[in-house]
Amino acid sequence: MSYSQLLARIALFENLEAEELEHLSSLLRSRRYAKGEVIFHQGDVGTALYIVRKGEVAIRLSSDEGKEVILALLDRGDFFGELALLDEEPRSTDAVAREEADLLSLQREDFRRFLEARPQVAMRLLSTLSRLVRRVTQLVHDTTFLDARTRLVRVLLELAEHQSQPAAEGITITPKLTQSELANLCGLTRESTNKWLRFYVREGLLSYEGGQITLVKPERLGQDAE
Repeated sequence: MSYSQLLARIALFENLEAEELEHLSSLLRSRRYAKGEVIFHQGDVGTALYIVRKGEVAIRLSSDEGKEVILALLDRGDFFGELALLDEEPRSTDAVAREEADLLSLQREDFRRFLEARPQVAMRLLSTLSRLVRRVTQLVHDTTFLDARTRLVRVLLELAEHQSQPAAEGITITPKLTQSELANLCGLTRESTNKWLRFYVREGLLSYEGGQITLVKPERLGQDAE
């Protein structure tokens, strides 16, 4: 099966020629993961880059005490797991299927040979990694200096910018999130997240039903993040 059409829509590979996409496609292997199944643990040896073909994946950090912080929510066309392939260090995060997920994997040596032959892809990869560093830096900054209300609003606006679709009233965030997952994304307790979600629902600025969040007045929410 050829995955070249999917690859062509991924920013990392979008400028490749058709034959290069076909070559890359031939190196990929497909595997399905059940909801909640761990794709890899922090500390595992990194052997492959993954591309989300279907479903959703959470990239998270976990402590020995069971606390979690979600660094990213990924869906179709996103990729992850590249860090360990570049520096040969253990995996720096956990990756877990949030729902049944179909992933494509590219093995370490195939990935490296592919990059060595195509420096333009390596440059785009650096850009992707820089965004990840900025995300982690922002998370540390927000956790250290911002109150719970502002942290929640910033995460909601970021999700609305990158993972959303227009709704009849406002913007709907596409991943359905439990309060615990949203709290993990914000670095907050579930109780604090629930408090401010209910506040903004009462104010008519968002709706939250069955894990689906819709920002009814995102411009008003934006004023709270400043």
